[in-house]
Amino acid sequence: MIRLTGHGVFLDSRFQVMDCPADGESVADGRTRTMAYRILKSHNQSGDMENLQLKFDALVSPDNNYVSILQTARASGMEKFPVPYVLSNCHHTLCAVGGTINEDDHVFGLGNAKKYGGIFVPPYRAVLHQYMREMMAGCGCMILGSDSHTRYGALGTMGIGEGGGEVAKQLLGQAYAVSCPQVLAVKLTGRPRPGVGPQDVALALIGATFKNQFNKNKILEFVGQGVHDLTVEYRMGIDVMTTESGALSSIWCTDEKTEEYLADHGRGDMYRKLRPEAGAYYDGMIEIDLSQVECMIALPFHPSNAMPIREFKERMQELLKSVEEEGQKIKGQRGKPFSVMSHMRDGEFYVDQALVSGCSGGLFENIVAVADIMKGFAIPGDGLNLGVNPASMPVMADLMAQGIAGELAVAGVTLRPCICGPCFGVTDVPADNQISIRHMTRNYPNREGSKPGQGQMAASCLMDARSIAATVRNGGRLTAATELEGVEYRNLRHHFDPVIYEKQVFDGWGKGDLSQELVMGPNIADWPEMAPLGRHLLLKVSGAYEGSITTDELTPSGEVSSFRSNPEKIADYTMVSRDSKFVSRAKAVRTLEEERQREGRIASDPQASRVLQALCDMADCQALDVRIGSLLVGEQIGDGSSREQAASSQKVLGGFGNLAREYATKRYRSNLINWGILPLRTEEPLALREGDYVWIQDVRRVIQAGEDRVELEILKCHEDGSVAEGGKLACTMDSLTDEERRILLAGCLINYYREQQEGRRVE
Repeated sequence: MIRLTGHGVFLDSRFQVMDCPADGESVADGRTRTMAYRILKSHNQSGDMENLQLKFDALVSPDNNYVSILQTARASGMEKFPVPYVLSNCHHTLCAVGGTINEDDHVFGLGNAKKYGGIFVPPYRAVLHQYMREMMAGCGCMILGSDSHTRYGALGTMGIGEGGGEVAKQLLGQAYAVSCPQVLAVKLTGRPRPGVGPQDVALALIGATFKNQFNKNKILEFVGQGVHDLTVEYRMGIDVMTTESGALSSIWCTDEKTEEYLADHGRGDMYRKLRPEAGAYYDGMIEIDLSQVECMIALPFHPSNAMPIREFKERMQELLKSVEEEGQKIKGQRGKPFSVMSHMRDGEFYVDQALVSGCSGGLFENIVAVADIMKGFAIPGDGLNLGVNPASMPVMADLMAQGIAGELAVAGVTLRPCICGPCFGVTDVPADNQISIRHMTRNYPNREGSKPGQGQMAASCLMDARSIAATVRNGGRLTAATELEGVEYRNLRHHFDPVIYEKQVFDGWGKGDLSQELVMGPNIADWPEMAPLGRHLLLKVSGAYEGSITTDELTPSGEVSSFRSNPEKIADYTMVSRDSKFVSRAKAVRTLEEERQREGRIASDPQASRVLQALCDMADCQALDVRIGSLLVGEQIGDGSSREQAASSQKVLGGFGNLAREYATKRYRSNLINWGILPLRTEEPLALREGDYVWIQDVRRVIQAGEDRVELEILKCHEDGSVAEGGKLACTMDSLTDEERRILLAGCLINYYREQQEGRRVE
């Protein structure tokens, strides 16, 4: 089904591997012949294709993070939006927080669009990525978004999802710095069988590449005859999920189907035929025979836990026991035990809830397929429900116009608003110990909306809309769509109505009015002052964890996201689903630093006072030369979304470092740097625990000197209050750009740009 080639290959014009390149051709020549290289080169400002400085054609942010981005850019001196910037309102629209704070954010967003010349998509009109597909993407373009699923490769646009700091840089006219990524060929052959949908192909890809890091921080270039046999929507459904494979971005060959899609959406002039040249060199290759892809399921608690539904049924008891054990670790001893074995009855697996939603599930063709499968059947009212969130109002309108919405209603399938909703964990939360099957992007712990920290625990499995409908049709018994007989799948053409957006979306691009007053609701707060890096750094471990630390754990999804417009409030939820005492420990460290700044010493904590004095004596310095902060330690940190609050909340709490064996994504590491947090990484075993101290002497000089390696001196703290030497740990910050070094020295991106405005250079 999927074959991985882990070494470089040259492909000819028919995408066959060449035994050797043409005479005189080199790997360097071959790299220039990929689609990705040409697009990157046209957007690169550095003149150096090894070290890119990219400017994007458009930007996009959802309502759960655009306030913090706008506040960062405004505090850094932004005067206008330099490129089209879309502010979408699809994430926290239905967060159940009460009060005015969600709509306050929307009012603030609209005011910024008017003031600085942006595009504002009001609530319920579209999921941000569908709007960008329908209205902004074009061949050869690049779009940067503050949502990790910013992927428009199927339309010839390279999309990258990053933290808000990188979007703020673009708003300030700065570039996106990245070493030229490796490019992998994804060669598609064959045609999917009826009942096999785009999510099945995507889950197969993720299952084959995530855990071995085959795609990590690379660009996927989709080629082969199999591409041309897929509809554009099918390609989109695969493309958006490439984020979950660890890839940085993606790009697809374009053809007459791409041209027709863009023309139907009023952007025929943005079509270009994209195709790699013969002799293109790739750093590896993924071959997918679409005809061999089966209906898939991704078990909790990650999209990479993917396998054919057939295989899951064969190993059901073993796999469910493993899920139950992992879920129990997440839930801990709160409430009754987590149980999913009860969902296995008479050798079959039964689910409690079904949803098709968002940028991956809510596409027209997926929803029509649901109607085709449910034809002649009706969902009883005794428990199981199937809900659908169309990806946009134009999709919703066409479902109504072509009668699909009526067919779904008769079958008992409910159409919901055009928002991310259940994908973001803010709607349709299952009951305790229930299992939800979902065609959406993620199934992380409590991503379905449950709260393990409060004794609530549910789980979700990812599947394609077709198998979801088949399962619902069979009363909740897990069923692959290919198991059904007699289903007639219609090939309906989607009709896009541009009037919906023309009349309902505010488009102020290029028409900003700086006299526009901004209305800031009571929850919207400015960023607090961020301290610059000190000469020396004393870090206290506020949390040390085994396994992966996801961005969903660092900053939860769901209704908590509504507090992201208030840095101090959202910081109070840091790690709450995994470690309820993390915030109090981090704040205690922050208090030590505040006392040191105020009084030049620490009087409230005798142990900390002794540690600080001993280190100052050793380094022959004063307490004022030392910055005290907290440190987060984990084997792998940062898997998941692009949310910058995963880093900024740590800084608000006084964090100055992360220490990991691995950072899961480039975007999380960038978030750390943009908020002045050292991205420390080590190859050595992590033996640190909560309460231990880490001393980094002359850290400011190290960064100023362009060095990347630092030595950590560890002080182990014991329950009796004594402190003992714990040895030294060799670490690296990997390759930092000059700008990243200056940001770390300044303490955060805001400080760095503020100092630039004032004519001061950070040294």
